[in-house]
Amino acid sequence: MKTDIALSEKLRHLLTDQTEVFHIIVVFYSHINMECVLGISCNDFVILASDMTNAHSILVNKQDEDKMFKLSDRLLMAVTGESGDTTQFAEYIEKNIQLYKMRNGYELSPPAAANFTRRNLADSLRSRSPYMVNFLLAGYSERTGPELYWMDYLASMIKTPFATHGYGGMFSIGIMDRYYRPDLTEEEAYDILKKCVAEIQKRLIINLPNFQVKVLDKNGIRALNVIKSQNLTA
Repeated sequence: MKTDIALSEKLRHLLTDQTEVFHIIVVFYSHINMECVLGISCNDFVILASDMTNAHSILVNKQDEDKMFKLSDRLLMAVTGESGDTTQFAEYIEKNIQLYKMRNGYELSPPAAANFTRRNLADSLRSRSPYMVNFLLAGYSERTGPELYWMDYLASMIKTPFATHGYGGMFSIGIMDRYYRPDLTEEEAYDILKKCVAEIQKRLIINLPNFQVKVLDKNGIRALNVIKSQNLTA
């Protein structure tokens, strides 16, 4: 009898924990998709764009939010999700990658950094406080060249030539598929992102007026001009 009671208590606590995690995921899933990040990987570089809107519920807090995190000289992450989760998770990954470099004298390669990041996301998913973040991870190494990884809050990961997150990505992925070439120049890739932002402004009810753009290549990370909806032609 005591054994049955103990098992029942354990089962009740287990179901309660799983219900809490499921509730958290349902509540924050729609918020994550209100934001948008875009990425294109070519032969010589990776280019990322992210919206700059910081909103809470129905209120816009500001429109100059930096949603990209420099993990190292050749690793860049564009993150969407809850402000606390995005900052805490990105900084945790950044500090651990820097710690690895200090201990070993060299940086993690993009594939190693991607798998390390995915493992931490998978571990948090199985806890009572999962990170509710979606992100694109861009990297460059002399051996493998530029690489782009897509990951979501369920710790799914794939290496891809172009990727998106958020509702805006639903309108952008077709444009990327239409115009993408591995040998795109930096200017051509930037123009594709402008086409994506123009389509987002045209078809998405959510207001995302500014998109920050950064390029990662053999020379490191550089910021390009912000794509502003007011400067796009109809």
